[in-house]
Parts: sequence; C-alpha cells; structure tokens
Amino acid sequence: MAVLALALLAPPGLAAEVALVGLVGTRAIVVIDGGQPRTLAPGQKTAEGVVLLGTEKNAASFEIDGRRRTLRMGSAYLAPGPGRQSVVLKADARGHFVTAGSINGGSVRFLVDTGATFVSLTAVEAKRLGIDYLRGARGQVQTANGLAAAYRVKLDTVKIGDIELNNVDAVVSEGDAMGLTLLGMSFLNRMEMRRDSQSMTLTRRY
Repeated sequence: MAVLALALLAPPGLAAEVALVGLVGTRAIVVIDGGQPRTLAPGQKTAEGVVLLGTEKNAASFEIDGRRRTLRMGSAYLAPGPGRQSVVLKADARGHFVTAGSINGGSVRFLVDTGATFVSLTAVEAKRLGIDYLRGARGQVQTANGLAAAYRVKLDTVKIGDIELNNVDAVVSEGDAMGLTLLGMSFLNRMEMRRDSQSMTLTRRY
C-alpha cells in the first residue's frame, strides 16, 4: 500500500530524450524515451510534458522541461542528468563557437565545425603537441590554397570543459599553418548538441 501511495503522489516523469523522426503537415512525429513513434498536433501535450509548439521546413519547436527547444529532422534533445558531462559554449561576434581545450594533454583552441568529418589540425599544431602524424595513413585534403597532404591519426584524448573522449579520429593537414583546430564530427557525433540563441550546449552521450 505504501508503494502504491508513493506512486500516486509522484509527479509524471519528464522526458529524458525527445527525437524528431518525421513531419506531416503541421504535425510532428516524435520518439520519446525510446518508445514507439507518436504523432503530435500543435498544442498537444504528452504525459511526459512535451508540447508541440509548431513546425517549419525540416524542423519543429517544442516545449520540453519548461523551455522552448527547436529540433531538426533526425535530431534529438537529451536532458542533462546526474553525472552527465556537459559544456556550454558562447558564440563570438561572427557567430562561431571557439573554445579552449586540449589534445593529448596539450592546450589548443577549437573551432566547432559540424561540416568537418574529423577533428582536424595543422602539422604545426601536431608537432607542437608531439603527435607523430607521419606514421598515419596518408591522403589529401582540399584547402584554401589547393590540395595538401593529410594524415589520418588517432588522438589519445580530446577534452573541452568537463568532457574528455579517448581514441578520437583526426586528420593532420600540411596546409595552412595558421588555421584553427577544427572540432569535427568524430568528436561531436558522441555529443547531444543543443543550440539556444548565442549558446551551444554539448552533452556527452557515450
């Protein structure tokens, strides 16, 4: 009886994960906490407290955890939880997200770049960090100055804020020596990325 009473008194659980998997007119198809897909109409509220506010091309806006959040098709919102590593980045005057971090324990400046497949750094930076990139698989990349030699390497650690990942794929380019280190998708695809106006929150998924 005591357990039943506690269950009746407990508030409905808030959504831990909301994924946008489809759009049909003004309706959105979502998967909440890994359950079955369900279709929401504008203004409709689920038992988990998720409200569809509206849809647009390839995106939908929701109220989740009391805040407005916009999800693009195929993306998901993952609520921060106890012990989950996260970092908040602020956009610069040009709208870019540049942050301090480290590679293999050495300090670097990262530019968040969702268009980059890998973490990408110059040969100058790699040498400064003690990375023996010449032992990596050789290829070519397109730079502003044309084709340049590039080497595929594995980084022991990549860290920003409280988030540290091991064994991250990267590319070292012998092109522009003045370029920033790009924080590409080999790091970002292991994050839940949430942008809110001039800030971006990265939360480690695995």
